[in-house]
Amino acid sequence: MDQYHLGEFEEIVLLTVAILDGQAYGLSIIEEIKSRLGRSVSLGAIQTVLKRLEEKGMLSSEFGEATKVRGGKRKRYYSISTYGLQVIKESKEQRLSLWNAIPKLNFN
Repeated sequence: MDQYHLGEFEEIVLLTVAILDGQAYGLSIIEEIKSRLGRSVSLGAIQTVLKRLEEKGMLSSEFGEATKVRGGKRKRYYSISTYGLQVIKESKEQRLSLWNAIPKLNFN
């Protein structure tokens, strides 16, 4: 597998899609990020990252059913791929390696 280094926002979006487990679409991702991180993000920023991650094979998407509430529009639901899971696992391991390398300091 080619080593791909996630940007911070890409990692947040990928992790959020994994958390939402089949219920990830633009607005649900925004709400989850806001709820968990207290961070406001725009729909345009989310859509850009989702498209990029899908093009790189880390996500897949499919349309849900059309609803009257959405004026007949269908939501695009995202799921993390096996490759995406592998990338976030490697990212976690890299970060933990760095955290574990910090010398024991007295923070009192």
